[in-house]
Amino acid sequence: MTGAALTGVSIARMAHAAGEDPILKIALIGCGGRGTGAAANALEADPRTVLVAMADAFEDRLKGSLAALKKQFPDRVKVTPETSFVGFEAYKSAIAAGVDVVLLCEPPHFRPIHLKAAIEAGKHVFAEKPVAVDAAGYRSVLESTELARQKGLCIVSGLCWRYHRATIETVKRIQDGAVGDIIAIQETYNTGHIGGRDRDPKLTEMQFQLRNWYCFTWLSGDHNVEQHIHSLDKALWVMHDEPPAVAWGMGGRQVRTEMPRYGNIYDHHAVCYEYPNGVRVYSYCRQHANCWNDTTDHVFGTKGRAIILNQWRIDGEQSWKYQGESPNMYVEEHRALFSAIRKGEPINNGVYMARSTMMAIMGRMATYTGQRITWEEAINSKEVLAPSAYTWDATPPIVPDENGRYPVAIPGITKFI
Repeated sequence: MTGAALTGVSIARMAHAAGEDPILKIALIGCGGRGTGAAANALEADPRTVLVAMADAFEDRLKGSLAALKKQFPDRVKVTPETSFVGFEAYKSAIAAGVDVVLLCEPPHFRPIHLKAAIEAGKHVFAEKPVAVDAAGYRSVLESTELARQKGLCIVSGLCWRYHRATIETVKRIQDGAVGDIIAIQETYNTGHIGGRDRDPKLTEMQFQLRNWYCFTWLSGDHNVEQHIHSLDKALWVMHDEPPAVAWGMGGRQVRTEMPRYGNIYDHHAVCYEYPNGVRVYSYCRQHANCWNDTTDHVFGTKGRAIILNQWRIDGEQSWKYQGESPNMYVEEHRALFSAIRKGEPINNGVYMARSTMMAIMGRMATYTGQRITWEEAINSKEVLAPSAYTWDATPPIVPDENGRYPVAIPGITKFI
């Protein structure tokens, strides 16, 4: 059966008629570390799943991922040379390979394109975070989200804390008033150094940037988008998934200076997000080696304070600490996806994953330009971070000067588009 035949209630009826759950066929698009991990999580989540197709821009990435997955799941990885696809157009072949579910784990720039193709083809989707790098991508994801709703297809997001039991319970209590009226939220994702790849003279500029995708804003969105989105998503969640009205902040490059190794992304961002009701989200992320690190979420209210990540507790009039189990959230998100497919009760995380992504992009817009950016300005931005063509000889959106240095955003000079 094709993926289209397994959507909506039809799959639940088929499972009931057959007496056991049908086999669900999976395609993996993006075979790096996170993609390999996501495929393993999916196979662990449901024993009636098989991986049958894989796609990546680079053949060595695909082969390495396939070898690792075959070693871990020798009887359930059914990928063959005929269902291994390489290159910019590989995603189309993987989606068309008779699969039911597509795992989108490619560099974030490509996610809106691949999500659109998967939903139009009638496939259920697991989409890693973030789901876009610019406002054009955000708008595309919302369109695909609505199409998935109309078709009865599932979209499950890789914003994994939404599937973490301790976090779910903590956020629920906050939303139920355990800290009173929210006054402020503090989000920190301060970590050590991440990313960077030396240039290989045998590679074209496009190949080099794809190999080093984390360090280029057009591919990763910058780490305020690619990594810190987890923190911002929890703030958005606490605020009932309503986006902020305004963002302003500062950021730059203090240690990520070597060119071309570190592309054009910043190494620190500090952003204040303002809500119409007066709540402010104070957001900090930094990737510097040999510094004090902290990744936490603090919610301050009129009746107390909640600490989400790593503590899952509330201090105040209703003091509480989570004491229950916390199964692997990376597996739980896939378990939820497959359960929804089998029950014919679609999950659609599309709106919140798009808004969290856009909240992060909005923060980058503020730090890159030094301007105060409204939500309406951000979502209607005309900036498009895309090359003119997707080929290895094409010119990327950013290229180095004669000294091998990439232009980096300068607040006050870089314009909001």
